[in-house]
Amino acid sequence: MSTQDKVLRVGHSPDPDDAFMFYGLATGKVKLEGIVIEHMLEDIQSLNERAMRAELPVTAISAHAFPYVADKYWIMRTGASMGEGYGPVIISRNHKTLGDLKGKTVATPGPLTTATLLFKIFTNGIKNVDMPFDKIMEAVDNNTVDAGLLIHEGQITYQSLGYHKILDFGEFWEKETTGLPLPLGLDVVRKDLGIDLARRLSRGLKESIAYGYDHQDESIPYAMQWGRGIDRELGGKFVKMYVSQLTIDMGENGQKGLEELFKRAQLRGLIPPMPAIELV
Repeated sequence: MSTQDKVLRVGHSPDPDDAFMFYGLATGKVKLEGIVIEHMLEDIQSLNERAMRAELPVTAISAHAFPYVADKYWIMRTGASMGEGYGPVIISRNHKTLGDLKGKTVATPGPLTTATLLFKIFTNGIKNVDMPFDKIMEAVDNNTVDAGLLIHEGQITYQSLGYHKILDFGEFWEKETTGLPLPLGLDVVRKDLGIDLARRLSRGLKESIAYGYDHQDESIPYAMQWGRGIDRELGGKFVKMYVSQLTIDMGENGQKGLEELFKRAQLRGLIPPMPAIELV
């Protein structure tokens, strides 16, 4: 690092998919000339809150959080987590349908998470209580809540643990929108960095993802440090679910999915009005 290098803090979740995306940059295998990346790993709800205060130059956020920070950040066309027929899942031990949950309580993973937004858009007459995502299964098992909305690796482990699937929002969204991807997480870059640097950072992340795919014997074990109880095979599956072609570049289809999510949320009065989406 030279004295002229610009240090930029980049926030992302301590999850296998985020770790995989940033592997190239985190290990120095992918370099951005004149820029040193300082990684900050925090859960997504904390990163959403930091984005509200514009603390980090580049950060992962929930798609749900973007309308609240649209005046401060651009969306990077690279780095989005999108479900393609899969997504957050409502599970229960004792109930099997959404109808069974009328008047009951579902644990949701944080007020600004996209999972919680989907719950509020598409359910009626069901209460929710927010809690850390990794406490939700335990709350269901203890009968503290009647059901739970799972994100991260819970989406691929719940069946083996004997829970009933009530609704997979990814499957539901795909039918509801005739095939659009479901935007869950975004990477954003602060506007005060300027458009040229923002585009450079977006390209750098794209190179980092490409490096991870080209060197999976290194990047998957690295990512699995944050696997929370899943083995390498399941971890590899989870990474590839959420680091897809749409992550490399969300393109027109990804943008349409994002616009559809925001349109539906606005119709329900769940998010503030926002300008047209501009990708960098």
